Amino acid sequence: MSTEISNSKRVLIADDDAVIRQIVTRLVEKEGYKPVICNDGREAYQTLQSDADFRGAIFDMMMPYLQGLEIIRFMRTERRLMRIPVMMITSEQDLQLMVNSFSSGATLFLPKPFTPENFQLTLRLLLSNDKRTTPFKNGKH
Repeated sequence: MSTEISNSKRVLIADDDAVIRQIVTRLVEKEGYKPVICNDGREAYQTLQSDADFRGAIFDMMMPYLQGLEIIRFMRTERRLMRIPVMMITSEQDLQLMVNSFSSGATLFLPKPFTPENFQLTLRLLLSNDKRTTPFKNGKH
């Protein structure tokens, strides 16, 4: 497999909760993508400053140093990062956070706790912007 193909299958994940990172990582791998893991918002920001070759990104809303919304706002001002679709995940039960996510440029919003099936469906929708892929395997919904 060439580097170009493998890089186009990478998904950036940033969450300060180790358990959530592990769950999300496994689910992303199960869908055939390569996760690139960040432990907090600052790590995600630093990664994006030097690397823009991601198929998608998944950010926790509330993280130390930089929160998910701040990272999205940065991405939406950088031409090389604008095309990366972003899923926001959060355990906060505040409708205004969802509104703020979308107004900041998030593509999708998934509240925690989520089921693996819920996450996988949302991930497929996030990454389905490529015309070569379909969000549902084998036509299943």
